[in-house]
Parts: sequence; C-alpha cells; structure tokens
Amino acid sequence: MTDDSLNRTPLHALHLELGAKLVPFAGYTMPVQYPMGVLKEHLHTRARAGLFDVSHMGQVILRPLGDREALDAGLERLMPVAVVGLAEGRQRYGLLTNDAGGVLDDLMFANRGDHILMVVNAARKFEDIAHLRAHLADVAEVVPVTDRALLALQGPAAEAALARLVPDVAAMRFMDVISVTAVFGELWISRSGYTGEDGFEISVPDPQAEGFSRALLAMDTVAPIGLGARDSLRLEAGLCLYGHDIDEGTSPVTAGLTWAIQKVRRSGGARAGGFPGAARILEELETGPLTHRVGLRPEGRAPMREGIVLWDAPEGGSAIGKVTSGGFGPSVEAPIAMGYVPAASAQTGTRLWGELRGKRLPVTVCALPFHPTNYKR
Repeated sequence: MTDDSLNRTPLHALHLELGAKLVPFAGYTMPVQYPMGVLKEHLHTRARAGLFDVSHMGQVILRPLGDREALDAGLERLMPVAVVGLAEGRQRYGLLTNDAGGVLDDLMFANRGDHILMVVNAARKFEDIAHLRAHLADVAEVVPVTDRALLALQGPAAEAALARLVPDVAAMRFMDVISVTAVFGELWISRSGYTGEDGFEISVPDPQAEGFSRALLAMDTVAPIGLGARDSLRLEAGLCLYGHDIDEGTSPVTAGLTWAIQKVRRSGGARAGGFPGAARILEELETGPLTHRVGLRPEGRAPMREGIVLWDAPEGGSAIGKVTSGGFGPSVEAPIAMGYVPAASAQTGTRLWGELRGKRLPVTVCALPFHPTNYKR
C-alpha cells in the first residue's frame, strides 16, 4: 500500500511538525513514535500524561428507529454482554461474536440518552458497520461518524491536564461519558483507556482537532505518544489486541474476557444466551475452556514476539501453544508476552520453552496484568 492510498487523520500535519515516524496501520498513515522514542514515551505516559491520535478507529452512532428499548435488545442479541439496563452516561466493553463463539470485534459502547455511540477497531470498522446494519435494520439507523477526530489522553496527570480545558471531567468516574460544549466545539468524552492508566478519550470535530491537541501539548505534563508505546503500554496492562490476541476463532472465555460477560447473560441469568455462539461460550463458562490466554515471562533479556511456538520441554516434547503478543516492558524492565496454552499448562508458575531462532529458551506462565492498573473507580 502506497502513501497516496493511505488515509490520513486530521492531525497528520501536526504529526509531521512534531517529527513523528509514520507507518501504515489499518489503512492509515499513523505515528509509531516521536523523537522522544518508544521507551521514553511509554514511561512518560506512566508518570505524567500521553496524547494519542486514535482517529483511525471507527466511531459509530446507533440511532433508534422507534423505541430505544428495541435498539438495546437488538444490540444485546449480537453480544454476550448486557446492553439492556446500561445507565445513561455510562460506557461498557463489548464483544461482537459469531455463530462459532469467536470474536468478530471488541469495542466500547456508550448510552448517550437518545442513541448509542460505539468505538470499534480500525481494521474491523467496515465489517462491523455492515454486520450491525444487517442485524439491526429494523430497530436502528447505523451512522458512521466521519467528521470527528478521536484522541486519547492517558496517564496520572491526564485529569489535571484535561480539566484545565474542560473542568467537568474532574467529576467523571471510570467508564463515565459526557458531552461538553467548549471553545473546541462539542466534545464527546469518555473516561477509560487502553494503557492501564487513568485517562480519557475525546471525540473532537475535525476543524478543532489540531487546536485542541496543541492546547494539551502546550502543557508541561503532556507529550505526544505513538503506536509503539501504545502497544507496550497495553501489553503491560494485559489487554488484548484484536487480530493478534483475539480473533474470529477465539472465544471470549478462552481469551480470559469472562469479566465482560455479566451474570444476567450467563446460564441461569434472566437474559441468558440468545447471542451468536452462545452454546460454546456458555459451556466454556460452566466447564472451562480447553486453552487459556496467559501471561508469559521469558527468562533473560530476549523478547519473545508474536508467533513464537511454545513447547512443554527444553528438547523433544510437544508444541503446545504460541505467543500472540510480546516485547519489552519498559515499566517492568523485562521482556513480557501473552499467548495461548492448554488448560493443563495455564497455571501460574508453569515452566515452558519458547523456540527463538532455533533455540528453546525458558518462559514462565504468570498472572496478568504485568503492571498494576490505575483507573479512577
């Protein structure tokens, strides 16, 4: 894919001005790092606040054609997650599943009163929109948002920085959503994040996106952060990356995402089942999956990256799993990884071996996350 065929976010010129290294990502040209470098960007976000351009992700409005209750019930039929009863001004993590119990996409959805706002993965947004239109045609208009940038401000100094521009955010809790009219237009703000740190996502009208970003970057605590540090931050937080740690063949239970499935949707709950793949997902919830996503701690300093095969013995033995995400964790000062292994090998402390350049190196199964989360509850 050539640079000319790639989409650009509304902040493209600002990225160039800031000296970003740009790479193709999900059909866009995106900053992977700035002159500070990935390691320092990662540590800055953990200590202060990082500003991420995530405008490549899909923002989608579901607007009811009639009763709002019909929309909620319709969307709930596509996910093992409770939609009915989500309070206005609140957001929830969701999973679109297929008939085999695999994950079509993971996403965030918010109750904004007269409609639902969804944020979906960049690489899946067109498929998601088609899927939603096909299954919600009788209850909702599915409207892609094409005139707004999306920014993420993450880190312990995020609240203080954003509150200087939007004082209302100081009262927000984890997973709250608000709309605020500011000098930068109408801002749609949620309080969550993909780094394990406290933070916010801010949807900004395209014409005001650069000015809003500059106002934040003018603060001493805020620095621009690229995709490289975004990936190492989410890996330390033990969070899945779609297309790597979860996909259409991975069930939410296998992926360790059972916390996202409320009791009301499980066997014995008032609204149990009724979603694609329910037979497999509900059975795995009851009896346990055959494989598990686990944290992995390689010994030594060599990272074990995606695709590395995991063995049950240093020589001979069987190939039992593989790494799905891996790299160096700047905050934990060591290589870290995640992958899938059989249930019998998923216990914390289990010793496995990853084959790296023809040599098997020891790796230990560990608990997730690698770094404590700091959300504002």
